[in-house]
Amino acid sequence: MRILATLAFVVLAACSQPQEEAPKPFALDEEAIGRYCGMNVLEHDGPKGQIILSQIPEPIWFSSARDAVAFTLLPDEPKNIAAIYVSDMAAAESWEKPGAENWIDARAAFYVIGSARLGGMGVAEAIPFSTREAALDFARENGGEVVDFSGIPPAYVLGGGEETDDTAEPQPHATEH
Repeated sequence: MRILATLAFVVLAACSQPQEEAPKPFALDEEAIGRYCGMNVLEHDGPKGQIILSQIPEPIWFSSARDAVAFTLLPDEPKNIAAIYVSDMAAAESWEKPGAENWIDARAAFYVIGSARLGGMGVAEAIPFSTREAALDFARENGGEVVDFSGIPPAYVLGGGEETDDTAEPQPHATEH
């Protein structure tokens, strides 16, 4: 009985430990340089991304949401990710001005893949929305399909945007200029 009581106490104590809160997103500004292209993120149309690593007080910027997703899949990139944010295109002023502060948790977003809209670097984009309805509306107008974060095919973000070849070598920016 004493062991059971001790075990219950340990389980309850572990459950009551405060969860570490994800860091808040940073506002996009003219200092944001894309991780893979080395260019100012504001120079590109379409959704953007930012990843915040544990114990590092500044974001890693991406010129596209697609590149932020690719970062999470590449074996040589850090895995101590504290937060992943992407532009909420449902709240964007326009494709050209996706917004400086309308960030959403990338893992909770709905994405349109395979649409006619290309990302800022002229390649296929994973276009994030805060609601499934907004993503479906976009897909009706621009083509593509709606998936969640885990439903984005690795080949779509690591290759040239093709959804079918899961054996593609990781080359997220081979088509960027």
